Amino acid sequence: MGYIAIVDYGAGNLMSVHNSLDFLGAENRVAASPEQIMDAAGVILPGVGAFPDAMDALRGSGLLEAVLEAAETKPFLGICLGMQLLFEESDEVRLCKGLGLLPGRIERIGTALKLPQIGWNALDILRPNALTAGLKPGDYVYFVHSFQAKPSNRDDIACVTDYGTEVPAMVARGQLFGCQFHPEKSGEAGLSILRNFARLTEDMS
Repeated sequence: MGYIAIVDYGAGNLMSVHNSLDFLGAENRVAASPEQIMDAAGVILPGVGAFPDAMDALRGSGLLEAVLEAAETKPFLGICLGMQLLFEESDEVRLCKGLGLLPGRIERIGTALKLPQIGWNALDILRPNALTAGLKPGDYVYFVHSFQAKPSNRDDIACVTDYGTEVPAMVARGQLFGCQFHPEKSGEAGLSILRNFARLTEDMS
Protein backbone atom coordinates (compact mmCIF):
# COMPACT_ATOMS: atom_id res chain seq x y z
CA MET A 1 0.00 0.00 0.00
CA GLY A 2 1.26 3.46 -0.85
CA TYR A 3 1.21 6.50 1.38
CA ILE A 4 -0.26 10.00 1.23
CA ALA A 5 2.36 12.75 1.22
CA ILE A 6 1.49 15.91 3.19
CA VAL A 7 3.63 18.63 1.62
CA ASP A 8 5.82 20.38 4.20
CA TYR A 9 6.85 23.71 2.69
CA GLY A 10 6.64 25.79 5.85
CA ALA A 11 3.16 27.24 5.27
CA GLY A 12 0.71 24.54 6.22
CA ASN A 13 -1.15 23.13 9.19
CA LEU A 14 0.46 19.71 8.85
CA MET A 15 -0.22 17.94 12.10
CA SER A 16 -4.01 18.20 12.13
CA VAL A 17 -4.10 16.63 8.64
CA HIS A 18 -1.56 13.99 9.69
CA ASN A 19 -3.54 13.17 12.86
CA SER A 20 -6.82 12.86 10.94
CA LEU A 21 -5.26 10.48 8.41
CA ASP A 22 -3.74 8.47 11.26
CA PHE A 23 -7.19 8.27 12.88
CA LEU A 24 -8.57 6.86 9.62
CA GLY A 25 -5.75 4.34 9.38
CA ALA A 26 -4.46 5.90 6.17
CA GLU A 27 -0.67 5.64 5.81
CA ASN A 28 0.80 9.11 5.44
CA ARG A 29 4.08 10.98 5.69
CA VAL A 30 4.99 14.62 6.15
CA ALA A 31 6.99 15.16 2.96
CA ALA A 32 9.86 17.65 2.85
CA SER A 33 11.70 16.25 -0.18
CA PRO A 34 10.75 15.92 -3.86
CA GLU A 35 11.37 12.17 -3.65
CA GLN A 36 8.81 11.72 -0.88
CA ILE A 37 6.23 13.55 -2.99
CA MET A 38 6.97 11.67 -6.19
CA ASP A 39 6.94 8.25 -4.46
CA ALA A 40 3.56 8.89 -2.82
CA ALA A 41 0.27 7.40 -4.00
CA GLY A 42 -1.45 10.73 -3.38
CA VAL A 43 -0.57 14.23 -2.21
CA ILE A 44 -2.19 16.77 0.11
CA LEU A 45 -1.12 20.43 -0.10
CA PRO A 46 -2.19 22.27 3.08
CA GLY A 47 -1.86 26.02 3.50
CA VAL A 48 -2.26 28.81 6.01
CA GLY A 49 -1.41 32.50 5.81
CA ALA A 50 -1.20 34.81 2.80
CA PHE A 51 -1.06 33.62 -0.80
CA PRO A 52 2.23 35.37 -1.80
CA ASP A 53 4.02 34.13 1.31
CA ALA A 54 2.91 30.57 0.61
CA MET A 55 4.05 30.71 -3.02
CA ASP A 56 7.41 32.13 -1.95
CA ALA A 57 7.75 29.36 0.64
CA LEU A 58 6.84 26.68 -1.90
CA ARG A 59 9.39 27.97 -4.40
CA GLY A 60 12.03 28.27 -1.70
CA SER A 61 11.39 24.75 -0.43
CA GLY A 62 12.61 23.10 -3.62
CA LEU A 63 9.32 21.20 -3.83
CA LEU A 64 7.53 23.22 -6.52
CA GLU A 65 8.33 21.01 -9.51
CA ALA A 66 7.47 17.83 -7.61
CA VAL A 67 4.15 19.35 -6.51
CA LEU A 68 3.28 20.37 -10.08
CA GLU A 69 4.13 16.92 -11.43
CA ALA A 70 2.21 15.16 -8.66
CA ALA A 71 -0.88 17.27 -9.35
CA GLU A 72 -0.84 16.06 -12.96
CA THR A 73 -0.23 12.38 -12.24
CA LYS A 74 -1.88 11.27 -8.99
CA PRO A 75 -4.75 12.11 -6.61
CA PHE A 76 -4.03 15.59 -5.26
CA LEU A 77 -5.92 17.63 -2.65
CA GLY A 78 -5.35 21.27 -1.79
CA ILE A 79 -6.77 22.41 1.56
CA CYS A 80 -7.76 26.03 2.39
CA LEU A 81 -4.93 28.21 1.06
CA GLY A 82 -3.65 25.03 -0.60
CA MET A 83 -6.82 25.03 -2.72
CA GLN A 84 -6.34 28.68 -3.64
CA LEU A 85 -2.76 28.01 -4.77
CA LEU A 86 -4.15 25.68 -7.47
CA PHE A 87 -5.38 28.70 -9.43
CA GLU A 88 -3.56 31.07 -11.78
CA GLU A 89 -3.26 34.16 -9.60
CA SER A 90 -4.39 36.00 -6.47
CA ASP A 91 -4.69 39.66 -5.54
CA GLU A 92 -4.23 38.98 -1.82
CA VAL A 93 -1.64 41.49 -0.50
CA ARG A 94 -0.29 41.91 -4.05
CA LEU A 95 -0.86 40.34 -7.43
CA CYS A 96 0.84 36.95 -7.32
CA LYS A 97 0.96 34.00 -9.71
CA GLY A 98 -0.26 30.65 -8.42
CA LEU A 99 0.36 27.10 -9.60
CA GLY A 100 -1.87 27.53 -12.65
CA LEU A 101 -3.39 24.05 -12.39
CA LEU A 102 -6.94 25.43 -12.65
CA PRO A 103 -8.04 28.49 -14.63
CA GLY A 104 -9.24 31.37 -12.49
CA ARG A 105 -8.12 33.70 -9.76
CA ILE A 106 -8.44 34.38 -6.03
CA GLU A 107 -10.26 37.50 -4.81
CA ARG A 108 -11.54 38.85 -1.50
CA ILE A 109 -15.01 37.52 -0.70
CA GLY A 110 -17.57 40.05 -1.91
CA THR A 111 -19.91 39.92 1.07
CA ALA A 112 -21.47 42.29 3.57
CA LEU A 113 -20.78 39.72 6.29
CA LYS A 114 -17.78 39.89 8.59
CA LEU A 115 -14.41 38.77 7.25
CA PRO A 116 -12.66 36.50 7.74
CA GLN A 117 -15.36 33.89 7.44
CA ILE A 118 -14.75 31.73 10.50
CA GLY A 119 -17.03 28.87 11.41
CA TRP A 120 -19.36 26.19 10.18
CA ASN A 121 -21.26 26.56 6.92
CA ALA A 122 -23.44 24.18 4.94
CA LEU A 123 -22.29 22.57 1.70
CA ASP A 124 -24.39 22.63 -1.47
CA ILE A 125 -23.15 19.82 -3.71
CA LEU A 126 -23.34 20.93 -7.35
CA ARG A 127 -21.28 18.21 -9.03
CA PRO A 128 -20.81 14.99 -7.09
CA ASN A 129 -17.36 13.42 -7.31
CA ALA A 130 -15.25 10.77 -5.59
CA LEU A 131 -14.68 12.97 -2.52
CA THR A 132 -18.35 13.87 -2.00
CA ALA A 133 -19.45 10.22 -1.83
CA GLY A 134 -21.43 9.74 1.37
CA LEU A 135 -21.96 13.47 1.98
CA LYS A 136 -25.48 14.82 2.36
CA PRO A 137 -26.71 18.18 1.05
CA GLY A 138 -26.46 20.64 3.91
CA ASP A 139 -23.61 18.90 5.72
CA TYR A 140 -21.62 21.46 7.70
CA VAL A 141 -17.87 22.01 7.37
CA TYR A 142 -15.43 24.43 8.96
CA PHE A 143 -14.08 27.51 7.15
CA VAL A 144 -11.42 30.11 8.00
CA HIS A 145 -10.75 32.50 5.10
CA SER A 146 -11.22 35.99 3.66
CA PHE A 147 -10.51 35.18 0.01
CA GLN A 148 -12.32 32.90 -2.41
CA ALA A 149 -11.72 31.19 -5.72
CA LYS A 150 -13.23 32.64 -8.88
CA PRO A 151 -12.87 29.71 -11.31
CA SER A 152 -12.99 30.59 -15.00
CA ASN A 153 -14.76 27.30 -15.69
CA ARG A 154 -17.84 26.79 -13.55
CA ASP A 155 -17.63 23.05 -14.19
CA ASP A 156 -14.60 23.01 -11.86
CA ILE A 157 -16.84 23.96 -8.91
CA ALA A 158 -18.03 20.83 -7.08
CA CYS A 159 -19.58 22.42 -3.96
CA VAL A 160 -20.50 25.91 -2.82
CA THR A 161 -21.49 27.54 0.44
CA ASP A 162 -23.48 30.70 1.17
CA TYR A 163 -21.69 33.47 3.00
CA GLY A 164 -23.80 36.41 1.88
CA THR A 165 -22.68 35.41 -1.60
CA GLU A 166 -21.93 32.12 -3.30
CA VAL A 167 -18.47 30.91 -2.28
CA PRO A 168 -16.84 27.89 -3.97
CA ALA A 169 -16.22 25.34 -1.22
CA MET A 170 -14.78 22.46 -3.26
CA VAL A 171 -13.27 22.31 -6.72
CA ALA A 172 -12.60 19.16 -8.71
CA ARG A 173 -11.15 18.27 -12.09
CA GLY A 174 -10.16 14.66 -12.69
CA GLN A 175 -7.97 13.59 -9.77
CA LEU A 176 -7.28 17.20 -8.75
CA PHE A 177 -9.36 18.44 -5.81
CA GLY A 178 -9.45 21.47 -3.55
CA CYS A 179 -11.36 22.18 -0.33
CA GLN A 180 -11.67 25.79 0.80
CA PHE A 181 -12.77 24.46 4.19
CA HIS A 182 -10.70 22.31 6.53
CA PRO A 183 -11.85 18.67 6.23
CA GLU A 184 -9.50 17.75 9.08
CA LYS A 185 -11.50 20.09 11.36
CA SER A 186 -14.97 19.33 9.97
CA GLY A 187 -16.15 16.38 12.03
CA GLU A 188 -17.62 13.31 10.34
CA ALA A 189 -18.25 15.10 7.03
CA GLY A 190 -14.60 16.10 6.82
CA LEU A 191 -13.40 12.64 7.79
CA SER A 192 -15.61 11.21 5.06
CA ILE A 193 -13.85 13.42 2.50
CA LEU A 194 -10.40 12.39 3.72
CA ARG A 195 -11.48 8.74 3.79
CA ASN A 196 -12.65 9.03 0.18
CA PHE A 197 -9.34 10.63 -0.80
CA ALA A 198 -7.42 7.81 0.88
CA ARG A 199 -9.45 5.27 -1.10
CA LEU A 200 -8.45 7.03 -4.32
CA THR A 201 -4.79 6.69 -3.39
CA GLU A 202 -5.25 2.98 -2.64
CA ASP A 203 -6.39 2.55 -6.23
CA MET A 204 -3.09 4.12 -7.32
CA SER A 205 -0.79 1.98 -5.16
